[in-house]
Amino acid sequence: MTTPDPFASLGVRFDGSGGRIGVWSASATRIELVLFDDTDPQWVTARVPLTRGESDVWTARSPLLTPGRRYALRADGPTGPRHRFDPDALLLDPYGRGLQRVAQGEWRSTAVDETFDWGSVQKPAVPLDRTVIYEAHVKGLTKFNPALPENLRGSYAGLAHPSTIEHLTSLGVTSVQLLPVHAFVSEQRLLKQGMTNYWGYNTLSFFSPHAPYASRTAQAGGPAAVLREFKGMVKLLHEAGLEVLLDVVYNHTAEEGPDGPRLSLRGLDDSSYYRQDDRGRYIDVTGCGNTLDTNSPGGERLVLDSLRYWANEVQIDGFRFDLAAALGRNAGHEFDPEHPLLTAIVDDPALAGVKMIAEPWDVGMGGWQTGNFPDGWHEWNDRYRDRARNFWLSDVDYSRRASDPPVGIGGFATRLAGSSNTFGASRGPLASVNFVTAHDGFTLADLVSYDVKHNVGNGESNRDGSDNNRSFNHGAEGETDDPGILATRRKAMRNLLGTLLLSAGVPMLTAGDEIARSQRGNNNAYCHDSELTWLSYGPTLLEQALRRHVETLTRVRAENPALRPQRFGKSGVRVPSASEMDWYDASGATMSDEDWTSPRHRTLQYVAASTPETEEFNRILLIVHGVETEVRVTLPQHNGVVRYRSLWSSAEDDVTGDDGAVFAPGDVVDVCATSMWLFRAESD
Repeated sequence: MTTPDPFASLGVRFDGSGGRIGVWSASATRIELVLFDDTDPQWVTARVPLTRGESDVWTARSPLLTPGRRYALRADGPTGPRHRFDPDALLLDPYGRGLQRVAQGEWRSTAVDETFDWGSVQKPAVPLDRTVIYEAHVKGLTKFNPALPENLRGSYAGLAHPSTIEHLTSLGVTSVQLLPVHAFVSEQRLLKQGMTNYWGYNTLSFFSPHAPYASRTAQAGGPAAVLREFKGMVKLLHEAGLEVLLDVVYNHTAEEGPDGPRLSLRGLDDSSYYRQDDRGRYIDVTGCGNTLDTNSPGGERLVLDSLRYWANEVQIDGFRFDLAAALGRNAGHEFDPEHPLLTAIVDDPALAGVKMIAEPWDVGMGGWQTGNFPDGWHEWNDRYRDRARNFWLSDVDYSRRASDPPVGIGGFATRLAGSSNTFGASRGPLASVNFVTAHDGFTLADLVSYDVKHNVGNGESNRDGSDNNRSFNHGAEGETDDPGILATRRKAMRNLLGTLLLSAGVPMLTAGDEIARSQRGNNNAYCHDSELTWLSYGPTLLEQALRRHVETLTRVRAENPALRPQRFGKSGVRVPSASEMDWYDASGATMSDEDWTSPRHRTLQYVAASTPETEEFNRILLIVHGVETEVRVTLPQHNGVVRYRSLWSSAEDDVTGDDGAVFAPGDVVDVCATSMWLFRAESD
């Protein structure tokens, strides 16, 4: 006989005679459910004591706990440095599906009718090798879209509007990764400064969608209407073949440091939900004031149940875990790649097929863990980001100052081929989520336009944000009308985008990079909810041309499986769904050891041949040239190749009519300064 799971009763469940609520607390001595009047959120209509049951799950039932009812919890317990109980504090249900703000800094949980007609719409289930992620902000993506009715701009409904969907599908992305949409609030410090947390990394509820991102109509309809709009967005994106991934922040909450607001977990069981030492001092490895303790039964289950809810009830396709190393710290607060939560997330049958992406670091000791997550996880690859930026930007800057580049091309080639030195054979190249920009840091346009950050507008005297940007302004800081500098910047952007979309691994494009969106040098624009961070919908002709390059690159990536291997190849062995790679220098000869390491050699050609299991055989040739002088390249004589057909080049501002031009092995071609050129290698 299967033993009943006491944790299954957490949250609110309805039946024919009202509802039942379950709450976890190991330390409380008393918990009560507080129910409020339908019209007055301050008028208490009933108090119902909860009963402690198995595994420290407290439950109660009330006929008044019905859909739409506002409610809160009160908890009492021991005193001492590790406890912060207040029997008068009104607390949010950690599993609450809806929230309503009733006063400044005060909310009520709301019981929500979750019924929704998904019809026959299924998750797109995009294979990993075909996945192209587009990281976007719900509001910022659509706030300026003139094709949207004004009342839908910046909303979930606006994201699902046909004009937004057309923007995404024509770009060639497959999966929209949304910055946090769990209900969040701004930090106390920002509120005192009159600023807001635009990005949303300050979670108030792990089960409720952020209501301000809903349309005004849905907000007026209450939490159930907000949830329906969110589900409707997911349904329409799925109908268009687009996946929805969520950026989730389980590492900390909006309760901040020990003197921060008492909103939910702190008042229910501070000692169990947050990492502390014996003296009650918070062990903060997030830099946000607190760290969720995933070693406690309640903390671990809170994360798993939230994931299950969004993946199954809301049909989300995957998650990107903010500061994921914090989730894998053991009882000694050290990162453990076999931490029970990390393995449970990828082994849970209820989460089968869901994409799990780690930001593999936090700010604590030993917090940088790129490449160290267990099988089944995919990771943001900061080593890839840094190498790509170095090769096309800081190395070029160095060359202008010192006449020669600082390093050769070998390290860049390793990243291009899937980062095998970071991810082992069992995980393969698809463990790497490649990116050159993200929401934090410079945009692509700013990466090629600024040497240093310009964050004065953040109110921290330019101290915030990274100083290690690996950027290059190409001769002028910020805006310029110098045509030579502008042309070189545009080519640098095309090289970075080409590297991203032609590398082995899973590429992630940041919203707006396809049209050279700028934040005027701000590399930490988390507190700006304004035109500085919203996507522009009036791109210039040159910005439209950049978008056409992205469209071409996503198309050729989809059409050529040699560019998207699922496994690492092995010399002398045919590995299914890998790519067999052969490397050549500018003369068409096999690369020597010196070619890989010498700064004097910054040009390579590589032929990648697929080893297909489900697709037709395919082979490509990519030329990479990393110095600011033109070079003559002899196309390699490669077994079985009779012609090279041009597919894409970064050399010109726009995608040119030269695509499709045919060359023979041994032909000599002129490759312009700092550029890339892609061919399909064909046989008869």
